[in-house]
Amino acid sequence: MRKTNILFTCAGRRNYLINYFKDALDGNGRVFAVDNQLTAPALVDADVAIKVPPIYDSGYMDHLKEIVASHKINAIISLNDLELPLLSEHKDELESLGAKVIVSDPEVIDIAFDKWKTFTYFKEIGVGTPKTFLTLKDAKNAMDKGELHYPLIVKPRWGSASIAIDIVENEEELELAYQLQRIKIQKSILKNASSSDIEKSILIQEKIEGDEYGIDILNDFKGNHYGSFIRKKIAMRSGETDKAISVIDHNFSKIAETIAKKTKHIGNMDCDFFVKDGEVFYLEMNPRFGGGYPFSHEAGINTPAIYIAWLNGENSVDHHNSFVGGLMFSKCDRMMPIKNINP
Repeated sequence: MRKTNILFTCAGRRNYLINYFKDALDGNGRVFAVDNQLTAPALVDADVAIKVPPIYDSGYMDHLKEIVASHKINAIISLNDLELPLLSEHKDELESLGAKVIVSDPEVIDIAFDKWKTFTYFKEIGVGTPKTFLTLKDAKNAMDKGELHYPLIVKPRWGSASIAIDIVENEEELELAYQLQRIKIQKSILKNASSSDIEKSILIQEKIEGDEYGIDILNDFKGNHYGSFIRKKIAMRSGETDKAISVIDHNFSKIAETIAKKTKHIGNMDCDFFVKDGEVFYLEMNPRFGGGYPFSHEAGINTPAIYIAWLNGENSVDHHNSFVGGLMFSKCDRMMPIKNINP
């Protein structure tokens, strides 16, 4: 295997991915990680840590290009929803410098990032999804007709990391949550993402009361489906899976394969779905590694090793897949020493 240098952007707290890739490389390359804060925990475990401007800074892309060129980066992997449109837009420029940008096409990123488009897309391809409304008026009309009932989810149309998601139980809470979210979006990092249609930047969605699942849907770098790896969520914390058990279910995998073949996304896509009375309801698509990936990895699918194999032109990767059902795991925090940083 040739030496392969991997660059993680918006590395944040994803130490597990840094270490999974380091293990997969086994000394045949280095893992680089960048973030706009040198205190980001993932930078501690990277072979090389570099500070860059925030993603919306005008000089951000130039910094990435300089890093790719100077460190002979072979692949770029983003860990942030908000950055995916930028990398997809500048994919050709970055790849001209020799780095494979593992990101889906702009159309796929747009559908996944815009939760209203996600809802309409699922409907178009025949994948079950919760009833979703673009305006408060439409949601209230549906309730008046008996087509929608409390509790409801109020969430940003262009959302990330469960920012500003509310569960409402009655009309008063619905009105308050809707107005509060308008204020929250204007004050958060979601402001830029929502600017294209700020008046319709909030969604009202039925809350599915059922079992919650996460799934990693893996396509190769040409958009061909490889496999899907499912986990049943036991507990959540701060919008991420905290405890889960691996699952093998051919019906769930068949639905995931439909999504994979329709989107032809690149690499890993993290999705959430609920199951109620045997019916499957997909909520969203995140075309990147998500916070639930470690549960798939520990259950036997080594996606970092598969990525590296594909980067080196290898097509036979089944020896990196020993995924089994029935394995439960739980996350825990650990302390990271941050060195050479002035308080």
